[in-house]
Amino acid sequence: MPALVLLAGLLVYPIYQLGLISFLEYTQAQVSGGEPTTFQGFGNYTTLFNDSQFWQVLLATVLFAAACVVFTLAVGCALAVLLTRIRALPRLALMMAALGAWATPAITGSTVWVFLFDPDFGPVNKVLGLGDFSWTYGRYSAFALVLLEVLWCSFPFVMVTVYAGIRAIPTEVLEAASLDGASQWRIWRTIMAPMLKPILIVVTIQSIIWDFKVFTQIYVMTNGGGIAGQNLVLNVYAYQKAFASSQYSLGSAIGVVMLVILLAVTLVYLRLVRRQGEEL
Repeated sequence: MPALVLLAGLLVYPIYQLGLISFLEYTQAQVSGGEPTTFQGFGNYTTLFNDSQFWQVLLATVLFAAACVVFTLAVGCALAVLLTRIRALPRLALMMAALGAWATPAITGSTVWVFLFDPDFGPVNKVLGLGDFSWTYGRYSAFALVLLEVLWCSFPFVMVTVYAGIRAIPTEVLEAASLDGASQWRIWRTIMAPMLKPILIVVTIQSIIWDFKVFTQIYVMTNGGGIAGQNLVLNVYAYQKAFASSQYSLGSAIGVVMLVILLAVTLVYLRLVRRQGEEL
């Protein structure tokens, strides 16, 4: 009961307020108390779904989150396998460096990455010989830059979690496969990946939720969503509607849509976990 009361205060009431505002006419006038709030029904959602920009931002968010998840899992799993192949001192150095990246606040990491890729003072352009090329000017180069920063601060979670799972696999199984002539890729594909399936499901769902909600990196590195909003994702789009345009009801409606999408992902996760438990 204490846990339920705490969750109700932290989650249920804010979600209720979010949903309530999404059904009202709630602008700066209502916030200031100058005009009474009026019930709009599904009017805000109708306005939102009839806005072509919303669907463009939703598609961009899904594609960007999918790319972040794929690269994060690939790098995290590869480094987890590498940790099992190197000696203690390099392993400790790699883990400390990765955990340092993971512990860095998003706004700090984003600011550092913007400096590294700065067209005038950044060392990356000088090393690559790109001159004054601006990474944040183009839509795809800006998304790629943000993806690298998200990958940098996200892969340690996957790496450490998968590494712990690999260490729990009986060494006799891996040694037997190696003696039978199996390559490292085949050992991973036919032995390690199936045994790590529960862990891989967890890190995949967690990565989807985190990457779908990216805000700080996009907002800081593209200066609020890029030129003419070319790098907007749903979180930044909701922020602009609610606070930059004072359309709090539309911003709340976007938040509810995001909540529904993430709840659907969570339900898929719970179903997969349940099915995995039944198989075991």
